[in-house]
Amino acid sequence: MDKRTVYLDYNATTPLRAEVKDAMITDLGVFANASSMHDAGRRARSRIEEARSAVAALVGAPDPQSIVFTSGGSESNNTVFATMFHAGRSGARRKIVTTAIEHPCVLNAAKWLESEGFPVIFLGVDGQGKIDMDALVREVDDTTLLVSVMAANNEIGTIQDIARISKLAHARGAFIHTDATQAAGKIPVDVEAWGVDYLTLSCHKIYGPKGVGALFIRKGVPVEPLIRGGHQEHGVRAGTYNNIGILGFGVAARLALSDLDRYVREMSTLRAKLHDGIVEAIPKVRVNGHPYDVLPNTLNVSFPGAEGESILLYLDLEGIEVSTGSACASGSLEPSHVLLATGIGPALAHGSIRFSLGRDTTGGDVAYVLEKLPPIIARLRKMSTVQA
Repeated sequence: MDKRTVYLDYNATTPLRAEVKDAMITDLGVFANASSMHDAGRRARSRIEEARSAVAALVGAPDPQSIVFTSGGSESNNTVFATMFHAGRSGARRKIVTTAIEHPCVLNAAKWLESEGFPVIFLGVDGQGKIDMDALVREVDDTTLLVSVMAANNEIGTIQDIARISKLAHARGAFIHTDATQAAGKIPVDVEAWGVDYLTLSCHKIYGPKGVGALFIRKGVPVEPLIRGGHQEHGVRAGTYNNIGILGFGVAARLALSDLDRYVREMSTLRAKLHDGIVEAIPKVRVNGHPYDVLPNTLNVSFPGAEGESILLYLDLEGIEVSTGSACASGSLEPSHVLLATGIGPALAHGSIRFSLGRDTTGGDVAYVLEKLPPIIARLRKMSTVQA
């Protein structure tokens, strides 16, 4: 098979969808400040509210005004933790309960609260990436302020039972936040069914532009601005509106919702083909993550006796673009904190590759990977001093 370019790093970021790009180009003339009261400003504001409604629909939020636009997932997550800092400075409720496999922006925000004197619990997970529910029940008590659990993991794809977690949190009077950055557009997301108080989104994960995200905030829960200034977003997030980014977000959200069923079906089929092909062609591999509660596009595989960075570089020479872990941790020599939390050792964690498929992935792409990957692993294992 001739060399081709196969992008399988969609969990890191997605390309701008053609329909979104076209809409953004068309809307480049929507330049006016959406806070202005003149006609051009009102028209810009109207388009932003259309986008807000589309994002609300993507996550099942009945009130579009519960959606606050931000610069991305990291800002949304940090807004929640900054809110908890103010909410818990005095009073009996100060404990933060999260997990050991969260995105770095959640982990570091939680560690910041810990440095400020907040008790923080990082729950462990089992070998498939599911959180320890018994530990959750033990740790969530009358002193708990916030439970923050990501809906789906960016590295291994494991999906958590957010609705059950929410019930446990609310039963003890705690707030519940979920980072749904990797879940939205890949599985059904419903803030009402899940019962969450806060939910994080990022546009560039659903084939929209970078630099724009959103935070769902349930009416009546506390919120403290991370960015102070003007009156935008009901005073929750100051700053002149990113018109074009927000409008692109609206189009991307609308398309993600309308395409969801087809996306799940097609990605599940391609993932199964890739999974079965790797397991059949390459001996002694470990598939990481949950066998069925997993994102339909995500496959994380450990290859004992082969180092992940070497696998990545050899695949890249063949035009296959993958990841050894989360993109936010690239450049770090440390093994994936997610994989370590599942109980696999550092050597095996270092020999892991994340394949994340997307809407442009084809059966031919998967076949190409299955042609090129086995001899690469065999070559690396032959050169390795580590026993496979």
